[in-house]
Amino acid sequence: MFLKRKLVPDKLFQYKLHHEEKDACMVITEKIGNLLPNTQTTPVVVVCIGTDRSTGDALGPLVGTKLHAIKALPFHVYGTLDEPVHAVNLSDKLKMIEKNHPNAYIIGIDACLGKLNHVGMISIGDGPVKPGAGVNKELPPVGDMHMTGIVNVSGFMEYFVLQNTRLSVVMKMAELIADSLYFASMSQRVKKNITPLPLKKDDLYNIQ
Repeated sequence: MFLKRKLVPDKLFQYKLHHEEKDACMVITEKIGNLLPNTQTTPVVVVCIGTDRSTGDALGPLVGTKLHAIKALPFHVYGTLDEPVHAVNLSDKLKMIEKNHPNAYIIGIDACLGKLNHVGMISIGDGPVKPGAGVNKELPPVGDMHMTGIVNVSGFMEYFVLQNTRLSVVMKMAELIADSLYFASMSQRVKKNITPLPLKKDDLYNIQ
């Protein structure tokens, strides 16, 4: 989780909408599809940052767990409830990803805090997220593209606020992000004339 979003200054695109907005999944799916690489040879890696030790910071691991359950997903997923990617192991995980998936297109997913009227909004855009604003060390930026969810209000006792974030809001946002990534991946397969793999209804986001 990062407390204040720090994106690279030359970002090309930024879009934000509330997770309960009408057709939110369709809109986010389209935005993701517009940012994904138009080549079959570039692997796509989704890095879901956060920890299940904090309700608000569990957004990333929840997304990762939901995506990991989809056998038909053509993306590589790192960061789940069982194996989270967080401040302590982030650098090592990124080195492993670079080794296992050279020249990959990386999507960084994280939770953040923001203004009261922005709580529940999901942001998507070019450039990485910058985790670690709330810890006492520099952490590497993550992603060629970012997706973030504003889970609660910033500005006062942030860690206490994260611990008291409503799980229902985090779950709904995680499901929307996971849905959108899946549908975007299937749209890419169609565009590239690749037959989508068969998907059973029970495969979708079934967290055991």
